[in-house]
Amino acid sequence: MFENLTQRLDEIFTNLRRRGKLSEADVDAVMREVRLALLEADVHYSVVKDFVARVRERAVGHEVSRALNPAQQVVKIVHEELIATLGEPSPLNLSGPKPRVVMLVGLQGSGKTTAAAKLARNLRAQGERMMMVAADPYRPAAVKQLQTLGETVGVQVFHEAGVKPPDLVAKAFDTCQKGGYTVMIIDTAGRSQLDDALMGELRAITSRVTPSEILLVVDAMIGQEALRVAQGFRDTVTLTGLIFTKMDGDARGGAAISIRSVTGVPIKYLGMGEGVDALETYDPGRLSSRILGMGDMIGLIEKAQAAYDDKTAQEQAEKMMSGSFTLEDFANQLKQVRKMGPLGQILEMLPGNMGQAARSIDPKDAERQMKMTEAIISSMTQKEKRNPDLLNASRRRRIARGSGTEVQDVNRLVKQFREAQKLFKTLQKTGGKRMPRLFG
Repeated sequence: MFENLTQRLDEIFTNLRRRGKLSEADVDAVMREVRLALLEADVHYSVVKDFVARVRERAVGHEVSRALNPAQQVVKIVHEELIATLGEPSPLNLSGPKPRVVMLVGLQGSGKTTAAAKLARNLRAQGERMMMVAADPYRPAAVKQLQTLGETVGVQVFHEAGVKPPDLVAKAFDTCQKGGYTVMIIDTAGRSQLDDALMGELRAITSRVTPSEILLVVDAMIGQEALRVAQGFRDTVTLTGLIFTKMDGDARGGAAISIRSVTGVPIKYLGMGEGVDALETYDPGRLSSRILGMGDMIGLIEKAQAAYDDKTAQEQAEKMMSGSFTLEDFANQLKQVRKMGPLGQILEMLPGNMGQAARSIDPKDAERQMKMTEAIISSMTQKEKRNPDLLNASRRRRIARGSGTEVQDVNRLVKQFREAQKLFKTLQKTGGKRMPRLFG
């Protein structure tokens, strides 16, 4: 989502690092560029004005003038002030008597139903006993969608046809109390726009149950309109947090930076894809690092931990370092990487020069290449996967036909695999001492 902003800021700071001492005029020139980059990214003008003023005040003071590396100090200040603008982390409040009620509100099409299932999955993994309530009787197939998602994440969905949402929620709450459920998530109805009927129904629901959290689900693709939507709901119900959906899209994303400052409502979660596992707990420090091209190694490690089995990972690492891993092991590694999510998101999390190099790769091309590699390996017999020396010309032609690729693609894969084997054997013999030379 922040790809354009990240590229702009990276260019600004790369030029800045080429200078030695920074004059006040240098800082002003940089601040003008930063201001334009933020405005182009759809950040609210008042937020940009305050942000640039805070950064400039620090950047022209002793903090930078006395620094050994003034340019790096300016980047550090921008990073810190961006975190301050994004707001403090605000964990989900699940205190109080059980069942705790989490109510999701928002406009139609914002992704409330999917967000409910994602959140239910997260909380269930934390040991909560969950129930979701299908309180949207108006949108066609809304109930069925939530029931299908409930089956996917292993969470029960409560619904009774013909019952008005406030009464339905009260019945569901009573069922949760009697059944020992610890958290109840309400998927409320949405409208195409803010109206009195929608707000009246939300007030009626909150009069029947007392939510621990009222989370507004906002589509990040609607830009500055997200601020107006948040303000409209905040004036009707006591919003306690936000879930930004479609953060993996190609919108400019400035509303996510602006919304805490403009509305005072904290962001709690970011929806990073359509899958039920694509929900991240909001962390302003990590988001700031990603916006500034510093990567997100913590997020990357968390994704890897979720995708990889510790025992399997250890076995694979030992095979690699001994140079004894096979094409079968290589295919398993690719499957594990794909479990971590879209390749584009993974590349965005890489820090520094590694991240810059990775971002120059077209994620779609990389995805196609991974699928081609999997197809080629899948077209091999068990013996061929374990012993590529068997791959003579006729076998390679058969594999190419079976995988819908060219013989050259098969040859390229085998060559890359051989080079990887040699690399890891060399590392094993030298104890990793030759790694810098091998990686250039």
